Amino acid sequence: MKKSLIAIALAGTFLAGCGTSDVNNKEAKTQVSTATTAKAELGSFGVDLAARNQTVKPGDDFFMYASGTWYDNYIMPADKTRYGAFTGLAERSEKQVKEIIDDIVSRSNLNDEEQLIADFYQAYMDTDTINKLGLSPIQATLDQIAEIESTDDLTKVFGHAWLTGATSPISGGMWFNRLDPNQYEMSIGAGGLGLPDRSYYLEDSERFVNIRSAYVEHIAQMLAFADVTDGKAKAEAILALETKIAQGQWPREKRRNRDLTLNQVKRADLAKQYPGFNWDIYFDEKGYQVPQLNISQPEPVNAMIELVNHESLKVWQDYLTFHTISNNSELLSEDINAANFAFYGKTLKGQEEPRPRWKRAVAEMSGTQSLGFAIGKVYVARYFPESSKQQMAELVENLRTALGQRIDGLDWMGDETKVNAHAKLAAFTPKIGYPDVWQEFDGLTLTDKDLVGNVHHLRQFFNAQSVAKELKRTDRNRWGMTPQRVNAYYNSSFNEIVFPAAILQPPFFDPNADPAVNYGGIGAVIGHEMGHGFDDQGSKSDANGIQRNWWTDEDRAAFDAKADQLAAQYSKYEPIPDNFVNGRNSLGENIGDVGGLAMAYHAYKLSLNGKEAPVIDGITGDQRFFLAWAQVWKEKRTEQSMLNQLRGGTHAPGRYRAQAPRNHDAWYKAFDVKPGDALYLAEEDRVRIW
Repeated sequence: MKKSLIAIALAGTFLAGCGTSDVNNKEAKTQVSTATTAKAELGSFGVDLAARNQTVKPGDDFFMYASGTWYDNYIMPADKTRYGAFTGLAERSEKQVKEIIDDIVSRSNLNDEEQLIADFYQAYMDTDTINKLGLSPIQATLDQIAEIESTDDLTKVFGHAWLTGATSPISGGMWFNRLDPNQYEMSIGAGGLGLPDRSYYLEDSERFVNIRSAYVEHIAQMLAFADVTDGKAKAEAILALETKIAQGQWPREKRRNRDLTLNQVKRADLAKQYPGFNWDIYFDEKGYQVPQLNISQPEPVNAMIELVNHESLKVWQDYLTFHTISNNSELLSEDINAANFAFYGKTLKGQEEPRPRWKRAVAEMSGTQSLGFAIGKVYVARYFPESSKQQMAELVENLRTALGQRIDGLDWMGDETKVNAHAKLAAFTPKIGYPDVWQEFDGLTLTDKDLVGNVHHLRQFFNAQSVAKELKRTDRNRWGMTPQRVNAYYNSSFNEIVFPAAILQPPFFDPNADPAVNYGGIGAVIGHEMGHGFDDQGSKSDANGIQRNWWTDEDRAAFDAKADQLAAQYSKYEPIPDNFVNGRNSLGENIGDVGGLAMAYHAYKLSLNGKEAPVIDGITGDQRFFLAWAQVWKEKRTEQSMLNQLRGGTHAPGRYRAQAPRNHDAWYKAFDVKPGDALYLAEEDRVRIW
């Protein structure tokens, strides 16, 4: 339930082939047809008009105007902490994956990949065996922790935390060399916290004091499963240690600054620059040769080394014991999992009940480092029409054309920078639906009787593949998401925008919806991901994915001023009393939203070829466009989940993403928004970047 240690996330997780277009072309080369041969899934044209609350003025709260009736009447299921358009599609994908797995399990004539799927699922669902085993599947790791006698022993446990599910304050993983994306490079950062963010340790409001108190009780409860005595005192010591870890870490807004997180060092110089840590032992446990690294957080890494050398080994042992049990809890007996859920699910997220076991099994199997691509291959064959891929490709090119025209029209950017911006836009590589080259699973063995063993075999399998690729040219066919994942992303190192098959469904994309709806939904998603290439951090990489400054100083200053204005705008939103949106930490996503909407609207207008859009059910084309955007972001959350999002996430909550149109002139005209309306911005206060 806790997040992974290494922060090597993709540049834009909002949510093949290589293609370019002439971005100076003054007309969109392709348009999505305005004619439909079948009924849209939502309403008569692709928007759920019944979800609206028309007693709310659009200019006061566009989120509630677009989705307020749904919001006021929707009752959150006991096993959820949030629900919205993403969740609904994720549930659909989840059920489809379950159908795939059920079909495989019911047959006896299975190929090798199907057998892997069947064995893993059956092992996960075999609660009788799992309950009998109790803590024994991880006992070898707990024994090794108990035998730690030196910092070298401690470092060895940190080094293989990737395999055992333990936690380490120094986290490492293979990523791309930001100065040469054709090379892999080990990235090292600081991690090791059990709470969602450092602020949970460092703020003294009643809310956080109570969370820390509950955390101590939880740690003691989990230690009791390993027969650790004096658990409350040891839990207090673990909290004190994690508080020191939190104090040594950078705040999230600093961690996303690519100028600060690019610190390359040769392996031969590592011990000189970061002394006091046995890097040889650490890397031996991973198996990498590591000729060069990037230290993404220099001061925090040194702070973690200081803690490794000066904090009590006994406290580190208790820390590792707790985290190993907690991190593996969903793979262990139901009493252990229930205890872990009581804190991480109920207390931290407001989730009243655990998700059904089959859903947890599907989630465990669906990742890129599990059987996700084996399942995804079947998912695509069953549920993803090639016609959707073609229409999506057309939309991508329309958005590329629109952004090219918008770059030409920027009054704050000079010609020299525009040349580089066009080069980057032309080099965008779209990946749509599924990989051209599928992940292979040759050599992987699983069993239907050993769940923890299966997870370890998968981790070893993927680690071995990563080690084998370490010194080779980077694999541009890789996907960071499986086809059944409802999301999208931008990878700055490859300058690619990626759209898994599962997101290409209503309300994001419907081949039978009105074009305004598809442009306001998936069109704005495409624009959002393109926007990540030009946000405050993505704009620091060039057309080839190399991190370098391709801006003039004057143009960069003008861009930064607009970005600062947008950060200030979002920082005024207060979802929970005294807890605001972090406009600086969410800046990249907010630039993606505001810019993506502008690109999508521009592309929509191009698709009309100068004609007026029809009025449908009394709703104009522009109104349909913005309503589609807002309904993509309908969501309901528990307060605890909202707090996690504010402190630990990089996206603004959906309610505020739905308000992004307040920066667009066309929205004011479409919904007659006037001065005095709560969302009204004077023209000079509307942020127009892309």
